Amino acid sequence: MSDTGRTAILKAARRAFALRPYANVTLRSIASDAGVSAALIVKHFGGKDQLFEAVADFTSDADLLFDAPRAELGRHMVETLLVTRRASNSSPLVRVIFGIGAGDERALLLDRFREQVTTRLEKLLDGHDPRLRAELILSQFLGMSATISIHPGGRTTTADVSRIVDLYAPAIQALVDG
Repeated sequence: MSDTGRTAILKAARRAFALRPYANVTLRSIASDAGVSAALIVKHFGGKDQLFEAVADFTSDADLLFDAPRAELGRHMVETLLVTRRASNSSPLVRVIFGIGAGDERALLLDRFREQVTTRLEKLLDGHDPRLRAELILSQFLGMSATISIHPGGRTTTADVSRIVDLYAPAIQALVDG
């Protein structure tokens, strides 16, 4: 499968699992949204459970967001969010807050997020109370992500990226620095 097809399937699956409970999501609906056949999804991901596992994997988002020296991490995270959002109309990590699932699938999504994102960020931080600071950094980051998703035509999506980074990144960097 081309990377474009895989990306389309994952994007459609993320949207489906975020908007509907797990039990109401079908491979056919995901395939239709992605512009591929359900058989192609099964061929490359297996069943719905395996596709959900791929959606619940935050590793690539964390790799992208945390790929900067600690002294530049706040700026890098904000800029990456804005550039990614504008390029692909999706925000890294935001699916964790828009997921409405209940039970095991919601618990899996949250456990993965804690393990792959919060704990990883915590390990990047020096100084006092790195877990609290990691959670606060992510709350600010996810708040901005949610705002951009809620207000797609708002100033956070239309203003100059460097202007937003100049205004927003120092607050995140202050928490990085402790």
